[in-house]
Amino acid sequence: RYSLFYNHLKNIEESEGGLDKFTKSYKTFGVNQLEDGGIYCKEWAPGAEAVFLAGDFNGWNPFSHPYKKLEFGKWELLIPPQDGRSPVPHGSKLKVVIRAQNGALLYRISPWARYVVRDEDKVNYDWVHWNPPQSYIHKNPSPKRLKSLRIYESHVGIASPEGKVASYKNFTHNVLPRIKDLGYNCVQLMAIMEHAYYASFGYQITSFFAASSRYGTPDDLKEMIDVAHSMGITVLLDVVHSHASKNSEDGLNQFDGTDSCFFHSGYRGNHQLWDSRLFDYANWEVLRFLLSNLRMWIEDYRFDGFRFDGVTSMLYHHHGIGTGFSGDYNEYFGLHVDEDALCYLMLANHMINTLHPECITIAEDVSGMPALCRPVAEGGGGFDYRLAMAIPDKWIQIIKELKDEDWNMGNIVHTLTNRRHEEKYIAYAESHDQALVGDKTLAFRLMDAEMYTNMSVLMPLTPVIDRGIQLHKMIRLITHALGGESYLNFMG
Repeated sequence: RYSLFYNHLKNIEESEGGLDKFTKSYKTFGVNQLEDGGIYCKEWAPGAEAVFLAGDFNGWNPFSHPYKKLEFGKWELLIPPQDGRSPVPHGSKLKVVIRAQNGALLYRISPWARYVVRDEDKVNYDWVHWNPPQSYIHKNPSPKRLKSLRIYESHVGIASPEGKVASYKNFTHNVLPRIKDLGYNCVQLMAIMEHAYYASFGYQITSFFAASSRYGTPDDLKEMIDVAHSMGITVLLDVVHSHASKNSEDGLNQFDGTDSCFFHSGYRGNHQLWDSRLFDYANWEVLRFLLSNLRMWIEDYRFDGFRFDGVTSMLYHHHGIGTGFSGDYNEYFGLHVDEDALCYLMLANHMINTLHPECITIAEDVSGMPALCRPVAEGGGGFDYRLAMAIPDKWIQIIKELKDEDWNMGNIVHTLTNRRHEEKYIAYAESHDQALVGDKTLAFRLMDAEMYTNMSVLMPLTPVIDRGIQLHKMIRLITHALGGESYLNFMG
């Protein structure tokens, strides 16, 4: 595994001029403005016969701006400035036009698009060229790297009592002061990378480089992170590199008209449970795309690290489907491990540690892969923390299946302390997995309907509410005390 990582790193150094240059590709791919006002466009579409740029700027003429074919399936286009100004104005709509191998013309959003919006009367998202005359400038330095995290996991869109999708501005003004006041030192943001299907809670990504426009503009998000930094709060992004949405009109799927491009073709490229596409982590351009994606979120938006979603699905060819993990080493070493995906995670952590050592990475892994949270130099995965995913499941099992007097303290303590030596864990009693995905929060499991009628200080405490609140406090206390080196709580 380490030799695979080392060979990839060596190849990047020799072929691309180093990891630093390779992972800055978001500054050349997609549509980028040059200093003289011109526009430079670059795409990777190995299956395309021809590539064009169309949009408001050329009256949607699909053939007036053809890309030039380069080697390795890349295409480039240079549009000179007009009177010293950009030929593509800020806020105008664009599409990459791909002529597929069967002759069909496909209108696609660039995989590198920074801003996509959906008009209310439309189903699909539109790519909008984001190049404001003055972008938001961060005023506050990032907080120092924390020794222990107290994470407030949150979703911008549901962070309001109003019956609408809440905004970055609302989060900045109403939620951040509350997070600070409650004593949290870190906020983990779900559903920031653009996703067409809102009910996926941000786990079916369509545009990896675009901050979700349903909450506001990219500058609104930058301001939100800046204000969090001014309060000394570390901000983590819930990053989804384990799979991608199947959408082709406004997603990555079939970008160049083929079944492959960014993904494995055929059966291996589809996740049967999530109904989504799976990246080909052995592909050079996929590595460029995903590593540059992490770099962009750190450097453009100033995120302080990532919680990697679906790591278990990435690590194994079986994606954890129908598989139990007992801790036997045969489960972690063998042909069923996707070493290309593991190598990508090692590269990602190595890049972050080398270029931004202050950043934190967390793995959402339920399998317990050994050394996942040890340094890459030791042959590990390079993550700083992993989520203690067995703990919330244990609490729900106890509350659902056992009477209070049958709780087994030995079993509870064993679950809370059963973790790999010298790997850091983040403990939690519940996260969005328990609270949102077709389940109930702990509070609702304990108190249910009486939450609506008997939570007022104006009426006497009922036995259900009394028991529920006391158990809720004790569950969180013992989880915080024994479960790991850091703690997470889901908003609300």
